[in-house]
Amino acid sequence: MQLATKKMIAKTEGHVGWMIYNNPDTHNAISMEMQEAIPVILDTYQADDAVRVVVMRGAGDRAFVSGADISEFESKRSSPEARKLFDEAGAQTAAAFARLEKPLIAMIYGYCIGGGLATAMQADIRIASDDAQFGIPAARLGLGYGFGGIRALVALVGPAYAAEILLTAQRFSAGEALEMGLVNRVVPKDTLEQTVVGIANSIAANAPLTNRASKFAIRQALRDPDKRDLETAARYVEECFRSQDYVEGRTAFVEKRAPRFRGA
Repeated sequence: MQLATKKMIAKTEGHVGWMIYNNPDTHNAISMEMQEAIPVILDTYQADDAVRVVVMRGAGDRAFVSGADISEFESKRSSPEARKLFDEAGAQTAAAFARLEKPLIAMIYGYCIGGGLATAMQADIRIASDDAQFGIPAARLGLGYGFGGIRALVALVGPAYAAEILLTAQRFSAGEALEMGLVNRVVPKDTLEQTVVGIANSIAANAPLTNRASKFAIRQALRDPDKRDLETAARYVEECFRSQDYVEGRTAFVEKRAPRFRGA
């Protein structure tokens, strides 16, 4: 995959596509060039039938993502015009996450702060190491936090925990994040990658069309009732029943063997 920056890495291992935030000198803070590369990676994985699940992580061993690159704020977020360009890049990144129909896992260790937490929240499953730290320090920086991000946080952890996270601007431990519902699971750091790879391979072994239908339906359930695309949700379910994978799944069950799904 050709990317315009070395601060993002994309690689595939079997049916798993990896997206790595590669800016360890700043604890993987997301710069503008990284924002621009993310849609390229995600759209490429979406179009590649060989990729059945995507995992995102940070480079090094100190951070998942520590937020936006604050060193760029003076040049890229200090004027209305500059903020508009910055926000447009963020919107394109969010749209790329929304277009990804394949399961997305966040492998979290170290700092997962601000924009890093917003990035992790794009994942369907979040697995954290026991040294992970979470927080949104917007109130300490004087930043306005957009409604979309707040709504997503409230949907994930509820209004009480969302208020505590946003209003205190404090950092929370992995155990506290698990209690809040920010993450699915907390494991020792030395087993984190093994755990994530195991989950990713388990997902990749399942029927891709069923995974697509499930992910889509979960997303629709979080939308306002009048904005849910139930027609597409129903169509995805019907495509599962009309697929060769449905035949393979039934056959494998009768034959007491692992199914070999093709995504068709």
